Amino acid sequence: MNSNLDIAKRISSTLDCPLSKEVLKAFAEILTVEKYKKGEKILDEGQVCKSLYFIDKGMTRQFYFKYDKDLTEHIGYEDAIIVCLESYFNEEPTKLMIETLEPTIAWKIDKHDIERLASLNSEMGTLYRRIFEKSLITSQQKADTLRFEPANERYNKLMQRHPEILKRAPLIYIASLLQMTPETLSRVRSASLNS
Repeated sequence: MNSNLDIAKRISSTLDCPLSKEVLKAFAEILTVEKYKKGEKILDEGQVCKSLYFIDKGMTRQFYFKYDKDLTEHIGYEDAIIVCLESYFNEEPTKLMIETLEPTIAWKIDKHDIERLASLNSEMGTLYRRIFEKSLITSQQKADTLRFEPANERYNKLMQRHPEILKRAPLIYIASLLQMTPETLSRVRSASLNS
């Protein structure tokens, strides 16, 4: 298994935010490893999201219920940072849940610990900001895709940006993520394979 320092380096590399040795060491000290079985909830509805999670190995999905339907908001896998932003910032109970789609190893970053480090060190402040920049850009891209693109283009974008999701996530969650029915997803996949 990776050490705290290995993970701190990987997070900094993933975010393209180099950290000095001292800052990497301080960052590594606040990371806590968590292991989850497939189907386990990392965050349940009504809980407050008090941490960020960096996925070392495995896959998760963020989802919510609307009119008794289970809707997938986001799917994350290796090197992704997952968080329920509104709950995290407002320190209020979340409507979004996070569950594992595979056995998952995630590194927990406590909000108060990273905010303390970020307030003491500008390198950590930059890394902390990059986490949210990346999250917001991903959310904006997804919103734009859902708003402006037909089903086949949404599928093709997912295939280009996140082929791992198409290989590893259950089809029902992929369809929900792309806001299409499983039948539409099947047609789009067939058309894509035959083109």
